[in-house]
Amino acid sequence: MYDELTEVDIRKMQEELDHRIRVLRPELIEEVQTARVFGDLSENFEYKCAKQAKNRNESRIRYLQGMIRTAKVIEVKQQEDVVGLFDTVVLYNEMAKKEMTIRVVTTLRQDALKGLISKESPVGKAIMGCKVGQRVQVEVSPTVKYFVEIRSIQKGTDDESLAISTY
Repeated sequence: MYDELTEVDIRKMQEELDHRIRVLRPELIEEVQTARVFGDLSENFEYKCAKQAKNRNESRIRYLQGMIRTAKVIEVKQQEDVVGLFDTVVLYNEMAKKEMTIRVVTTLRQDALKGLISKESPVGKAIMGCKVGQRVQVEVSPTVKYFVEIRSIQKGTDDESLAISTY
């Protein structure tokens, strides 16, 4: 399985990876070594915290390396009048009877609390390629479905302002 990511996504991941390897890794190793001299390791809270921070950094490094290695790079193709990647879309949720504004992004930049919805999510999949005025069924699961109406589309670009997810 691979993630479809943009050149910007890959570049942002590579920058974070370089920082974690070149800057954070040596700092965290030094913190572990410093905390180790504080005494009995079984009761050394500083040592445990330093090890946890080092392990979290190593885990993130492995994650980023895997994402970069397996990513499928996609081009953002803007088509007039249809929902595409990085567009801001106003939807009317018929079940909740309210409007919501979302922005369609790659899986690496999704943050539902900020209205950043992955193109791979049920809503993202349903509205991609649709036009203003269309009524679209969103299938969350085989038993949970609802309809949204696309009220407006504001064309967007991959402007690099969106941070990549931390996990």
